[in-house]
Amino acid sequence: MKLWGGRFSKNTDSEVNDFNSSIRFDQRMYRQDILGSIAHAKMLGKCNIIPKEDSELIVKTLGEILSDIEDGKVEFLIDAEDIHMNIETILTQRIGDAGKRLHTGRSRNDQVALDIRMYIKDEITDIKKKVISLEKVLLKLASENLDTIMPGYTHLQKAQPITLAHHTMAYFEMFKRDIERLDDCYKRTNVMPLGSGALAATTYPLDREFVAKELGFCSVTLNSLDGVSDRDFVIELASCLSILIMHLSRYSEELILWNTNEFQFVEMDDSCSTGSSIMPQKKNPDVAELIRGKTGRVYGDLISILTTMKGIPLAYNKDMQEDKECIFDAIDTIRLCVPVFEKMIATMKINKTAMYKGAGGGFTNATDAADYLVKKGMPFRQAHEVIGKMVAYALDQNKALSELSFEELKSCSDIITEDIYEAIDLKTCVNERNIIGGPAKAAVEKAIASARDYIAEFDKM
Repeated sequence: MKLWGGRFSKNTDSEVNDFNSSIRFDQRMYRQDILGSIAHAKMLGKCNIIPKEDSELIVKTLGEILSDIEDGKVEFLIDAEDIHMNIETILTQRIGDAGKRLHTGRSRNDQVALDIRMYIKDEITDIKKKVISLEKVLLKLASENLDTIMPGYTHLQKAQPITLAHHTMAYFEMFKRDIERLDDCYKRTNVMPLGSGALAATTYPLDREFVAKELGFCSVTLNSLDGVSDRDFVIELASCLSILIMHLSRYSEELILWNTNEFQFVEMDDSCSTGSSIMPQKKNPDVAELIRGKTGRVYGDLISILTTMKGIPLAYNKDMQEDKECIFDAIDTIRLCVPVFEKMIATMKINKTAMYKGAGGGFTNATDAADYLVKKGMPFRQAHEVIGKMVAYALDQNKALSELSFEELKSCSDIITEDIYEAIDLKTCVNERNIIGGPAKAAVEKAIASARDYIAEFDKM
């Protein structure tokens, strides 16, 4: 008989039972459910809501059940519907009436709200560690390529010369923001809902602050209706993970391009590549492609949760059961993608020659040529026009700006002197941009030093 079956005269239809059950996916929260129940049982005994001997027996037995689950000795039942009722059923089977006292002063509504918050807190902590590990690899890549000049792009057209270090640190900043978003999400998740009951709290004198302290929450929810029906933190995490995987996807897209024969900027390691069943020469960047593909999956999880929640009146509704498969999938996908992406980055080979050659084409030093004229006293708009005509002439001659003779350059403007060749040298173009956030070696070294300090704070925790 169901634990809630007193009002019913018929058993639940088998298909309805399977449809209603969530144990196949929410069983992963067994640890959080048991720890939450232990804290609740301790509080019930402390407040003399149930006999202290029953409270102590419940706590002891729940600990044994946790060990048995982790040892693979427990089989969950679909008929028991969810992880909460499975645990309570096992408890009652082992200690009888004392186990039936556990659910005093709580509902599955606030119980599941507690479990999912605890689960998400644990997952945020783990995902942050994975992203920080990736950041360390990016710092190493940047540090090793401070002098590796490559083309920077806008509109996927060559724009100005930068370094691979500067490019890599752009992604470091993106993932840094992802860490900060996860921190913010953790703050809003770290609020304890147990005590909200089904929707209107309880008449029992619960010590909610005691439970919150036992479980490591910073505060308790202040409205019982909101306590059981709030899933903002689930949506927020799905949003954070969507942005995180979007950054992985952008980086993957660039690496897929760079890995082509047309670019040849990088070569993926054999350990992170696959071949073709028909073309023996192929070496495919499948890791990057799969991450790019899985991005849509995480986006779908976010949209699914948002759509589920958009029309739900207060307080709890069964629709909210749908939040778990979505957020679990998003979490699992991120946990899969970040470490393998890190391996791909750590093992890929950098073709510095191809990158430098790429920076030399497409007139990436044209802006520096215009700036050269401005520093000689010419208004920028006029300098822009002069260098535009110079580029048009160089295109006709099939030459780079640096390959034009001094006479050819001088014909564009009388204020040009032979020092223009140094001004438009790629190294000069990069290292003259020595301001905060710029690509100059000195500026990037400072950015890397600051980034190392940022990562070091996490290593102290």
